[in-house]
Amino acid sequence: MDAKKYVNAIVRKIKCNGNKKKEIKKQLLMDIDMRMKQGEALEEIILQMGTVKEIADSFNENISLEEQKRYAGNKVMKIVISAITVLVFLGLFVYWIFPKWYDIEQSKYFNKEQVESAMKETIELLDAGDYTALRENVTPQMQTLLNAETIEDVKGVLSDDWGERKMFGAVYLVEMVQGSKHFAIGEITVTYENVSATYRLTYDADMRLAGIYVR
Repeated sequence: MDAKKYVNAIVRKIKCNGNKKKEIKKQLLMDIDMRMKQGEALEEIILQMGTVKEIADSFNENISLEEQKRYAGNKVMKIVISAITVLVFLGLFVYWIFPKWYDIEQSKYFNKEQVESAMKETIELLDAGDYTALRENVTPQMQTLLNAETIEDVKGVLSDDWGERKMFGAVYLVEMVQGSKHFAIGEITVTYENVSATYRLTYDADMRLAGIYVR
């Protein structure tokens, strides 16, 4: 153990305010330095001075009970403040990362009519089985999902034979914000000859298809 580590270990155990700790630290280091210049080895000095606990206890005996109580109170307060700070940052992080929903008509990223048009175009391409055209404007994650096998599996949950598309229903839209990312999410019920299917389609801020859900 060098002189600084020895003195720092002592000062940490002394129950007084920061200014007094600095004074004690400065004095202890000066005393040790002076003795070493006089030819004493650090190990001998530490052995003669005593253990960290012994020296800290001797200082604490000369510190008033009132000051020791203030020190303990300040220490608890620092812990409480640190804990509150962590909780605040954690709360902000949770708020930031969890999705939040907004009226799409107030969005700075999406145009309601444009999203509605994109949804109908997506459904038309799905019905036509034109996956090549669909993959031209999708997110990288969607590239591998947009194929005949996957889509047929999804449609098969409702029926193996949907028949021809007859009518688009009303479109319901929201903007979802997750972290720093913005998405338009729309739902539309489409009537076919044999089934009615509700599509939930998601588009990113670049109006690339980012998700498909059918029920």
